[in-house]
Amino acid sequence: MARTNNVTELIIAGLFQDPEVQRACFVVFLPVYLATVVGNGLIVLTVRVSKSLRAPMYFFLSHLSLVEISYSSTVVPKFITDLLSEIKTISLEGCVAQIFFFHFFGVAEIFLLTVMAYDRYVAICKPLHYTAVMSRPVCHRLLAASWLGGFFHSTVQIIITLQLPFCGPNVTDHSFCDLHPLFKLACTDTSVEGVVVLANSGLFSIFSFLLLVSSYIVILVSLRNRSAEGRRKALSTCASHLTVVALFFGPAIFLYMRPASTFTEDKLVAVFYTVVTPMLNPVIYTLRNAEMKVALKSLWGRKVNSGFQ
Repeated sequence: MARTNNVTELIIAGLFQDPEVQRACFVVFLPVYLATVVGNGLIVLTVRVSKSLRAPMYFFLSHLSLVEISYSSTVVPKFITDLLSEIKTISLEGCVAQIFFFHFFGVAEIFLLTVMAYDRYVAICKPLHYTAVMSRPVCHRLLAASWLGGFFHSTVQIIITLQLPFCGPNVTDHSFCDLHPLFKLACTDTSVEGVVVLANSGLFSIFSFLLLVSSYIVILVSLRNRSAEGRRKALSTCASHLTVVALFFGPAIFLYMRPASTFTEDKLVAVFYTVVTPMLNPVIYTLRNAEMKVALKSLWGRKVNSGFQ
């Protein structure tokens, strides 16, 4: 940390100030987080043990669910426990660590969604070459690139943050640690750092979103000459992916592509994409995917049968 730092601990303002409202939020958000962990964990387990889910799409889906658990767990457990605390504190080092892992897993998810879109493009537009293009070694390299992309992005953010001096105040007007609220506490001008975050997070999110949408437009155009059944199956898969993409990128673009503010709406949007969105993804993928539903039923049947033996 810089030598001018006088701040060693931060106070988090939180989502609401009313204790009754905070307790009500605790009752709502705790089951949501548990559902996120259980739902995504069930997808990871199902893909790992089901022999029918060996396609690259499910390989990436299981890792996406693993990222969702990790992404949510960097913020949500402390956010939930803070709802029962009158004074919400976190060390400056803990805050920086939370920001690092929050952006690390978040950007890894962006890369994974992009890889999944590429997988669907090859499967639908170049089916004869699919096995060769999306071989197991290629899938592992794409997965490694997603993790490395998240690590590189997050490292840039943290290098910028570590150079800032913090000499007071120490109250961050947010529900968890993030870059814009922390920049407001720095006792120096952070306009340059804000531009870097805009480029590194905001513009990156927009370009990734446009790339994903463009790839799905190409896929949809290529479906014109397919049979009705082929179009139905492809559209079902693409609709699931597009729904997840919209739920993830919409709030991210809203928060990182405009100047920081202290509106309560910003906090609510941040809570939505950190608490609620990770829970919705397994629901979206399983309800719209026949193979996943069959595999889940088979896994559940095996557990029930083994329980009676």
